[in-house]
Amino acid sequence: MTVLRTTPESEATGLTAKIYDDDVQSLGYVTTHTKTMAVNPEAYEAFEALLGTITAAMDLRRYELVTLAAAAAIGSTHCRLAHGRKALKAIPEAELLRIARDFRNAGLPPAEVAMMEYAEKLSSNAAEMTKADGLRLREHGFSDKEIMDITLAAAARNYLSRSVLALGVELDRPPTLSSELQDALLASMETHRA
Repeated sequence: MTVLRTTPESEATGLTAKIYDDDVQSLGYVTTHTKTMAVNPEAYEAFEALLGTITAAMDLRRYELVTLAAAAAIGSTHCRLAHGRKALKAIPEAELLRIARDFRNAGLPPAEVAMMEYAEKLSSNAAEMTKADGLRLREHGFSDKEIMDITLAAAARNYLSRSVLALGVELDRPPTLSSELQDALLASMETHRA
């Protein structure tokens, strides 16, 4: 559990109340990571605005695949579960189960596998990335803008995931996520750490 004192929903005012309401409108409840990040609501809003700018021209499927790969590499169960739920808007559950278990053997097109591997490497060992990593994406048909968007989306996931992990935020289990998909998303985290 986080060491920070978060604002109870009944006491939220101003920007914090708006942030909480956004969660209620989209999820039906306020997540623990939202409550924690809303300790500094201006920073949270700035992050959301940045993320909106990064993803504005990005396909939802692409964004969620990048996010899931980055979250796994970071070790963020929070983001794996949260984005497992969000990914269902763009990816059928049966396919998402395969991706969660092992994206390299999930029947994805080679370009999507390369993109996820790029996000994974950026999130686990960015210091060892070279020009070859970006060129590999270009070889799979990604434009310079798309490579930038993939990079920024993965980097943004690092910002939020690492903040949530560092602050010891309690794990939310999205109530609308099937237990099978939750298990697959979490089991792949254990495989990643091994």
